[in-house]
Amino acid sequence: MSDGGNVTVASNVLRTIGTVFWCVQLIPQIWYNWRRKETEGLPPLMMLLWAACAVPMGVYMILQKVNIPLQVQPQVFGVFSLISWGQILYYGHKYTRVKATLLVIGTIALCGGLEALLILTLRIPYNKGVTWPDLLVGAVAAVLLAAGLIPPYFELWKRDGRVIGFNWVFLSIDTLGGLFSLFALAAQGSFDILGGIMYIIVVVLEAGIYGSHIVWRIRYRKVIKEAKVTGRSVDEVLGTEGYELDAEKGAVSRQELAQDEQMDTNEEGQERGNEMRNKEIDR
Repeated sequence: MSDGGNVTVASNVLRTIGTVFWCVQLIPQIWYNWRRKETEGLPPLMMLLWAACAVPMGVYMILQKVNIPLQVQPQVFGVFSLISWGQILYYGHKYTRVKATLLVIGTIALCGGLEALLILTLRIPYNKGVTWPDLLVGAVAAVLLAAGLIPPYFELWKRDGRVIGFNWVFLSIDTLGGLFSLFALAAQGSFDILGGIMYIIVVVLEAGIYGSHIVWRIRYRKVIKEAKVTGRSVDEVLGTEGYELDAEKGAVSRQELAQDEQMDTNEEGQERGNEMRNKEIDR
């Protein structure tokens, strides 16, 4: 995650693009939450872990004396994460606006104070050549960043793989930020293992979210089609019709299942009748 001494022009350009993406990726999500006044499916723990990640990430970047955009990026990322967290508290958990705002402001102040304390504390040994504390802080940041993408999988599990509450522009920008940052590491003279692992984990976990929703759309294609035809939402169709998953057909309405069961029953009855007639003929 450090610049090192072998940064190429291509690496610098790619890293700058990745940094810009990771500065603004949460803006579409914040706007999406505000426009819908709804945050169902967006886990608060995800945003809180990302906000916590910004503290050690900021410490790591500042101690490494990387370029200014990279030092600013964790601060912006942390603030936007906490704003989104506050929206979840307000819209999803019905906190009052004042309470949610005070919690966000207080947490921002706490994170800022903790980051400043860590920088002042770790700068002394770092300037003396003792770098392992800084590497440890960077590792903690990587773990928290990746951990923030675990809670969405519980939401996917609850909804049979369906993604709701996430803005796809936000997810796309976030994934692109990870990819460009990873490309930047590959383009420089030496590969930063810590940074590479962090970016790869982010991209892989977010790819899993995309894949989960794609599979859900395939399995529930009949529901989606019916929703479009009738002008209703998918939730309305699921609520009124009632669908069950069939291993071969995907989502099938209970009415269709009942018809299939009736047809199977009729076929079984016909087979029994044919068997009885055949036995009588044999006699």
